Amino acid sequence: MLFWVFIFLLTRQSSLTQGHPNFLARAPTEASCDCTINSCRTLFNIVWGCLATIFACTWVALHQNVPDPDLGHFTLLMRKLRMMLLMIIVPEMVVGFAARQFVAAQWIAKEFDVSKTHGFFCTMGGFVSEEGHPVSNIKQLPAYIAAIRKTKTADIEDKSKGDTLSKGVAIAQGLWFVTQCLARVSQHLPLTELEVATLAFAVLSVVIRLLWLHKPLDVQQRIVVAKSDVDIDPLQEEDITPPKDRITLIEKILGGIFGDYAHYRTISSTSLPSFYSIEIDDKYTYGLVTFAGVFGVGSIFGSIHCAAWNALFPSMAEMWIWRISSVFIAAYPALAILLRVALGAWDDNTAGAVWASFMMLGYAVYPLWRLFLIILPFTTLRSLPPSAFVDVNWSNYIPHL
Repeated sequence: MLFWVFIFLLTRQSSLTQGHPNFLARAPTEASCDCTINSCRTLFNIVWGCLATIFACTWVALHQNVPDPDLGHFTLLMRKLRMMLLMIIVPEMVVGFAARQFVAAQWIAKEFDVSKTHGFFCTMGGFVSEEGHPVSNIKQLPAYIAAIRKTKTADIEDKSKGDTLSKGVAIAQGLWFVTQCLARVSQHLPLTELEVATLAFAVLSVVIRLLWLHKPLDVQQRIVVAKSDVDIDPLQEEDITPPKDRITLIEKILGGIFGDYAHYRTISSTSLPSFYSIEIDDKYTYGLVTFAGVFGVGSIFGSIHCAAWNALFPSMAEMWIWRISSVFIAAYPALAILLRVALGAWDDNTAGAVWASFMMLGYAVYPLWRLFLIILPFTTLRSLPPSAFVDVNWSNYIPHL
């Protein structure tokens, strides 16, 4: 119902759009583009630049776990497309996923004296036993670490579709978009709502790429490793219990956000869940980084949208929908952090009930406000101020006579 109310408000003509200057404009309205000189940009330039950046920040930035070897090309394409859509709707989930794998890879590299690339390859399901099961349980590693150490880093990197240089260029691309936005603000030129939304993705993309800098990209072939001859029982009885036939939606959400895969059994599977990462012994650091990645970065993501608080909107309805959505996306993760700290003084039952209620509220409302912040950047393109088409004068930043 709220969605249809939103559509009605967008289609309704606002009294502010006809004949009245909008007092929310951040840049001087007299600034305009003189197309007789090389200082203007078109609507196509704005949209194309933003969409290309969003694509680079989502599709290209995703470093998936190694898939099941029996999946076809179309299934693999749909798998990555679903993950890309999740990153657009709930980008904090991917940041938390990347943070978990970063901490796990660092811990594995230090604990077992291997490279960070080996650590990432373990946590993404790249190493499999001779039976075809991923070596992705902390109890398994001692039995397979000798064979893992024999695997050369170059052999792992050879399976990656990207190297450090290409990832560095991708990071530079995101930083370049951020630089352009800062330059427009510096020269008192307005940013469109689409550019503000893209800026949020660009900032998150830089964070994700830095976390996954040593993680192989789009690996589809695993490396088989043999178990050592030493008498090691890597898996206990509970680890070989077959997984549940059906997984509830809540379990999937918890798995994606917090890495809670209690239902997953390594020995019964041939691949890892999409957001799975090895749960290391240092559970405090693992949980702290996950929590900070999901909620801390999520609050930053929403705060960037608040930068368009005084932007020029075609209607009053769109202005308030943008403001409310931005504040909620920015405030909800921050409130989650404060609530989690406050609940530490309560008993487990009360704290669990309050936390569960707060999270259920987020699951119900958060996607709705994110949907608004996805639609609004495109609807507001129908009425941009003339100053939005003025390009940045880069000569102001270059020393010259």
